[in-house]
Amino acid sequence: MTAALVVIDVQESFRRRANWVACSRPDIVGQVNRLVGAARSRGDLVVWVLHSEPDSGDVFDPARGFVRLIDGLQPAEGEPVLTKYVHNPFTTTRLQHLLTVHGVREITVCGIRTEQCCETTARLAADLGYEVSFVVDATATMPIEHPDAPPGRTMTEILADPRTLGTEEIIERTVYALSGRFATIRTVDEVTALVPVGADR
Repeated sequence: MTAALVVIDVQESFRRRANWVACSRPDIVGQVNRLVGAARSRGDLVVWVLHSEPDSGDVFDPARGFVRLIDGLQPAEGEPVLTKYVHNPFTTTRLQHLLTVHGVREITVCGIRTEQCCETTARLAADLGYEVSFVVDATATMPIEHPDAPPGRTMTEILADPRTLGTEEIIERTVYALSGRFATIRTVDEVTALVPVGADR
């Protein structure tokens, strides 16, 4: 085992936010499941990561019950499920230890959000010496308001604001930032095509 799929924050918390209606990939569960199936067929390590903000009172507060994988995702027996408290899973979990124990040198990153926890994980993994694949169409994000935007606006108002950064722009910027520097940009089709001939998909 020299490779791992790291699934970042594909959790119910995001679906409870108002901006989920503008999510770039509402079908992310299906995309992730394709990657998981391919990784398992190759014998790669699959690591699940959840984001938690205890005592925050928001959707990332575990007391509210939303810090769990979105329905349709199910870790297999023995697949680690880690809980992080910052943008990347290396800093506050045992991810690096797990990867070292399993001899992993190649990491495939997917999850939510594209430019936030997924991109941060890819950048840090590259700096730690891992070969990183960033599966762009198995990541999801939501529009980002301008820093000077007034608080409390509706999604209609946010989306109508020309200063709001749209999901396509966010994803494009992440691809530009990572490609050739921190990661190889791949698609789900490309990654799943790497399953050995004869493997059980």
